[in-house]
Amino acid sequence: MNPYERKRRWKYLLLFFAIVIAVSSLWYTDFLVQNIAKSERTRAELWAQSLKRMFETDNDEMMNFLFTIRDSLPVPAIVTSEKDSIITYQGLDTAKTYFEIESNKKYDPKYFLKELREMKNQHNPIPVEFYGKKNLIYYKDSDLLNQLKVFPYIQLSLIAVFLMLAYFAFNSARKSEQNQVWVGLAKETAHQLGTPISSLMAWVELLKERFKADDSLILEMENDVRRLEVVADRFSKIGSKPILSSHSVYDVVKDFVDYFRVRVSDKITFEVNGDEQLEALINVPLFDWVIENILKNAVNAIDGKGIISINIQENIVKEQIIIDITDTGKGIPRSKFDTVFQPGFTTRKRGWGLGLSLTKRMIENYHGGQVFVKESELGKGTTFRIILKSSINYVPTI
Repeated sequence: MNPYERKRRWKYLLLFFAIVIAVSSLWYTDFLVQNIAKSERTRAELWAQSLKRMFETDNDEMMNFLFTIRDSLPVPAIVTSEKDSIITYQGLDTAKTYFEIESNKKYDPKYFLKELREMKNQHNPIPVEFYGKKNLIYYKDSDLLNQLKVFPYIQLSLIAVFLMLAYFAFNSARKSEQNQVWVGLAKETAHQLGTPISSLMAWVELLKERFKADDSLILEMENDVRRLEVVADRFSKIGSKPILSSHSVYDVVKDFVDYFRVRVSDKITFEVNGDEQLEALINVPLFDWVIENILKNAVNAIDGKGIISINIQENIVKEQIIIDITDTGKGIPRSKFDTVFQPGFTTRKRGWGLGLSLTKRMIENYHGGQVFVKESELGKGTTFRIILKSSINYVPTI
């Protein structure tokens, strides 16, 4: 299992536990709400019975006792007749139950109707008889119960926001640290390659003097040494903003393909098509690296004979140059279209899984373009698409 797959499984596992915790919290809160709701229903029924007894008793001592019971049960309630005429109420907002007209306090009908409508929506009424007439007692949930209903959602939301902020903070710090290590390693690699490459260049010149200067083996050796020099230059540019200039995309791609094709199996055919006049803003050493990474993946995907074709075209409306690199290899599952660009993802036993990750970084961060899997079919091949900024309106700075 590659590191990316292992990392993804850990994410799913953590997500599963987070869902379990959230569901458990909501279930337990709902359990508490149900119990408190039952308790409030019992309290409302007891209040209704005490109210009924108050209308039936003439005993002053019993009346005082019933008043004590009624006042000890803080239930927001409204007592109505069967026709919804309000008889009395308890526990409502005293600041809203009345309004003043010419210094006389009157019931505010709008407030009572709103409260009554809310009570009807929450609970079934408690029937009770006063003087032989059937009346209805409506009540609503207490403020404590209403707060308890929303508390877990507020709590989980705050925890989620905190975890997201912590994740982004730690992730940003980790990426910054990785970038510093990557830049330091790249520049040190370029520095270490400098001395042996200079020596190799000198040895090639010496061979050209002693033997035939146009010998094909010596010329290919010289090309490889110059290639090493380009590689060292690539690493030295990591971490600094590369200089982009206008180049013919066809010429840059064609030059690299000519170099690359003699270093892979002759069973693989390369085709480069497109308008040779199309120019884009690129840094040639870094862009060569991009093409090299995609072509190497294409070669590894082809089992035996195959074709790798590169088509270059222009999107005039968006002022973009589009490069499609198509191979006849084994293809990529649709679920892996984004995964292939993740660091550490590889299908090779000895691969590091960094090639396409670097490709994405160089195209998006350094060239301001895009790279993605345009299409792929298992057993038939894959097309990678690179989008670059056209230099049609480019004005070089002096």
